[in-house]
Amino acid sequence: MTICLHAKGLAKTFTLHTQGGTILPVFNDVELSVNAGECVCLHGPSGAGKSTLLRSLYANYKPDAGEILIEHMGRTIDLLGAEPWEIVEIRRRTIGYVSQFLRVIPRVPTLDVVTEPAIANGTAREKAAAEARTLLSRLRIPERLWSLAPATFSGGEQQRVNIARGFIVDYPVMLLDEPTASLDAKNRATVIELINAAKERGAAIVGIFHDAEVREAVADRLFEVAPQAAKAA
Repeated sequence: MTICLHAKGLAKTFTLHTQGGTILPVFNDVELSVNAGECVCLHGPSGAGKSTLLRSLYANYKPDAGEILIEHMGRTIDLLGAEPWEIVEIRRRTIGYVSQFLRVIPRVPTLDVVTEPAIANGTAREKAAAEARTLLSRLRIPERLWSLAPATFSGGEQQRVNIARGFIVDYPVMLLDEPTASLDAKNRATVIELINAAKERGAAIVGIFHDAEVREAVADRLFEVAPQAAKAA
C-alpha cells in the first residue's frame, strides 16, 4: 500500500505562562502511518491530545520534535520544515481538514463558502457550484439557505456546511475532527457515506469519532493516544 502520511518521533508540550510556567506534555514519540484508502481513528480519553495531534498533522500546531512526512505533488515534504507558502499549497491541494466549528468570512453566502476550495484548486465556477449544490442537498441544507451567510445557522447546519466544504475537493489526505458531533442520525449516515467514498477513491483519513456507530462504520483501525503527566517548570 502507498503511505500518504507518516509521522514519527512527534513530541508536543504547552507552557502555561499564566500558571507559573507549568509545562503540559501532550504527547511524546508518536509514530503514525496512514495508507491510501485507509481511515485511522485517534482514540483515547478526553484530554489525551487527540485534537492537538490532528492539528499538528495540519500544521496548525508545530510539534517540539519529530517529522510529519506528506506526499504532495510527487514530492515528500516534512511539514515541520516546510515554508509557510508550502503549507498553504499543501492545504490547498493535498490535505483537507474538517473541524468541529465553521470558520469563514462573515456575510459570504453558503454556496460560495462551499465552492471556494474547489475554485481555488482550478475547478470551473459553474462546475464547483453544481458540486456544492449536490453536497448541500445530500446534507439536507435547504435551498433557501444557500444564498445566506451561515453565521446565523444552527450548530448542526453550520457543521454540515463545514462538511460540504471539506468534501468538495478530493484531497489525498483528510483530517476529520468529530465531523458528526452535532448531527442527527440521517446526516450521520450521509457523512459515513462521504467518508467511505473518499476511502474508495484512495484518500488517507485520520479522524476523531466519539460516536461509536460512526467509528465502527468508517475506521479501519484505532490509534491510541495516551495522556501525559503535567510537570512544574
